[in-house]
Amino acid sequence: MALPTFTQRYEAGDAWLANSCAHPTLVQDVWAADMLAPIPSGEEWLVAEARLATGYPKLVRIRAEQRGPVLADPVMDALWWLVPLGAAEELADVRQLVVQAAGWCLNCPPTGWQVEGRMWITRPDGSGLLTDPAVLAAAFGPGGYRLATEASR
Repeated sequence: MALPTFTQRYEAGDAWLANSCAHPTLVQDVWAADMLAPIPSGEEWLVAEARLATGYPKLVRIRAEQRGPVLADPVMDALWWLVPLGAAEELADVRQLVVQAAGWCLNCPPTGWQVEGRMWITRPDGSGLLTDPAVLAAAFGPGGYRLATEASR
């Protein structure tokens, strides 16, 4: 079986992201106009927010297969993880993260390119994979989440 092309992955990610909204066609229309689409959280996922400067070093400590979509905005110094519903309680003690309430809108570019400087560091791929809050909390913890290669040192 052939692996999906980049275009197929972007299209699957865009469809998944747009379908997280009550009006997926409007999301697609906004993207076609090369604008950010406001997609409310709370139906499929929540948003955990951190500063880009402090969050990016934590991001790279989480293995790719454990990382759901992650959106970055360098101008705003912001990084957003898409996390499962119910993650707010598990991440409540992580001071560097703020889990936005359900209904909070995340202004998203399409998965294939950046808009207004905002880009996906880890793109939605259509699979529905979200970042496990336990792994995210561990990455921000005092010892940090340890990659398998780091743990063997």
